[in-house]
Amino acid sequence: MPKTKEIIVSENESKKRFDLFLSRQNLDLSRSRIQNLIKDGKIKVNGRAGKSHYKTKAGDVIQVEIPDPVEISARPENIPLKILYEDEHLIVIDKPAGMVTHPAAGNYTGTLVNALLYHCKNLSGINGCLRPGIVHRLDKDTSGVMVAAKDDKTHQGLSQQWHKRTITRKYIALVKGRIERGSFGIEAPIARHRVHRKKMAVNLDKGRPAVSKVRVLERFKDASLLEVELKTGRTHQIRVHLSYLKHPVIGDVQYGKKSDLIGRQALHAALLGFVHPITNRYMEFSSPLPEDIKSAIKYFQRPN
Repeated sequence: MPKTKEIIVSENESKKRFDLFLSRQNLDLSRSRIQNLIKDGKIKVNGRAGKSHYKTKAGDVIQVEIPDPVEISARPENIPLKILYEDEHLIVIDKPAGMVTHPAAGNYTGTLVNALLYHCKNLSGINGCLRPGIVHRLDKDTSGVMVAAKDDKTHQGLSQQWHKRTITRKYIALVKGRIERGSFGIEAPIARHRVHRKKMAVNLDKGRPAVSKVRVLERFKDASLLEVELKTGRTHQIRVHLSYLKHPVIGDVQYGKKSDLIGRQALHAALLGFVHPITNRYMEFSSPLPEDIKSAIKYFQRPN
């Protein structure tokens, strides 16, 4: 069923352009999506259909109806997978950089889900026909270890561990600048960017708690090699946290700058550990650094 969210405009939020005001309300909708919902009459102000150019007033009651997404079934595709472990309940994959986790607008083929559907007879149906088996995700240009569930009980068991933050997740990141501290924590809440809705940002007032634990593995003149352990799992968490510290991941176009050394962000999911939901056995899987990140590291290791 469609979701409806009610927002009451405060005094300091008055006199704002309607669509811009809504884009800053953590609705997880792009501004263009909001504008389309306004055109379709799905967003009302005080019971009447709103207009994009309307100026908000203190006390306005805004109702946002978010229609259910139209599901498009993913199709099996014969895409090779690097499998680290597999049994009748789950499968652990070493995802390459450049592969999208699940189908979405602009990427309905060539995804990890398409490959899993070809390889596996069954996948958990909890996340619907576009995300079968997907318990968590890695960004398209982040490589490394992922787990997918083949049945709903396994999916629920893994999801509970994510919710309770008992999953072990360690990443390797090559970042800009020399970091002198040996190890430290980052506690900075994250929310969707107030203007650029496809980005996330540290938001001390409205963000959701986000915690990363950082250990410096190697220092160079102009860069640092880090191990980052996730204690929470917010969207783009590592990339946002490191950019917030002025040490963006090298090659991260969205939160830093394009790099001639590597054609994507130098971020790798190196280790994933969890308790198997069916056998109750703790399992841990690791993935070696890909060659493109190794090459970038060697560049910084060269003699001055």
